[in-house]
Amino acid sequence: MVQCEQFTTPVDTVISRMRALDQTLPAADGVAVFNRVYLAVTEAVDRRIDSGRFEDTRAAITLDVRFAERYLAAVETVRNERRPPACWRPLFQMRRHPGVRPLQFALAGINAHIGHDLALAVVDTCRTLDCEPAEVEDEFDRVGDLLVSLEESIREELMPGPDLLQIADPLTHLLGSWSLDRARDATWTAARALWALRGLPEVAWEFTDRLDAAVGLAGRMLLTPLPDR
Repeated sequence: MVQCEQFTTPVDTVISRMRALDQTLPAADGVAVFNRVYLAVTEAVDRRIDSGRFEDTRAAITLDVRFAERYLAAVETVRNERRPPACWRPLFQMRRHPGVRPLQFALAGINAHIGHDLALAVVDTCRTLDCEPAEVEDEFDRVGDLLVSLEESIREELMPGPDLLQIADPLTHLLGSWSLDRARDATWTAARALWALRGLPEVAWEFTDRLDAAVGLAGRMLLTPLPDR
């Protein structure tokens, strides 16, 4: 386990950046929907760090910040009129589509961030702390558990009311096709594989590129425009 008694956290910096982004986006924008969800997650992680809920504070902070920086980098890429990673393209391309519901935007962002960014953030964290993935697994699991619990509240908040969501509603089928638990498990496997491939940069790049494309494909599915309710 990585230990550090004193560490200045930059978590407040990424929270401030997400809050500033929220102020610049229309409420119905798909990126704004995800940003609000992710801001709530990051604030919750920050509160748990402050209250000593993570056994290894330095590892938790480093993972949280490296994770957030990947999303914020994708936002800056689009602002600078460049192509974001494939995993993020569906959300940025469909962000104003009237046939996509808020819950779809939220889950598509979570899919991109968990399915692709989190694996790379684990590797970034291990490089920063000079440790093996197993040494940050507890922090990975605690952040993942928090995401799962928040996903439930996200679904409750953004899900149409019971009178609107019928068993035949296409949204029901889309929601059933993606699981945060399965995505998190796959991400940990991908992170371990990338760490094992760090001495083979060409293979690691190809693995990352294929992961990016696969997560982007799932995002396109989640953002399938749906008929009016």
